[in-house]
Amino acid sequence: MDNNLNSYLQHYYKDKNKQVLQNKNVNIEKELIMTKRVYNFSAGPAILPVDVLQAAADEMLNFNNSGMGVMELSHRSTWYQEVIDSAEAGLRKLMNIPSNYKVLFLQGGASMQFAMIPMNLMKNKKADYVNTGAWSKKAIKEAKRFGDVKVVGDSSDTTFSYFP
Repeated sequence: MDNNLNSYLQHYYKDKNKQVLQNKNVNIEKELIMTKRVYNFSAGPAILPVDVLQAAADEMLNFNNSGMGVMELSHRSTWYQEVIDSAEAGLRKLMNIPSNYKVLFLQGGASMQFAMIPMNLMKNKKADYVNTGAWSKKAIKEAKRFGDVKVVGDSSDTTFSYFP
């Protein structure tokens, strides 16, 4: 780390707990950080604005002046309820989700959907799938655990170079 950045960050973190930083110092820090940032265009996680990362970092240590980090909050606390209510409201607004629909927050990520979809949609225990590559092969394999799966299209004969 270059000496100017290191010196500045030491000063910044020393004063951070006192909330004494002026706007010009924050702008200097953003400029220093942005010169070192890597832009991630990979699938999955992507680059986030520095302000968002800073807010998340601050809340990891002291969420809403609770004296606890956001990861330390009880799921029965009013602080947690504020987080989940705000997240749900944001999703409802962004996706125009009507009030007669439930919003579920489930852990598991994208691969969990390979089980969730057949669990919820294979009511008759049958489904048709199209094999278009690595991800669909995983989905087909998982769906077979929940019922009869018929592969109705498959482009593996040409290393998935076309959509069947």
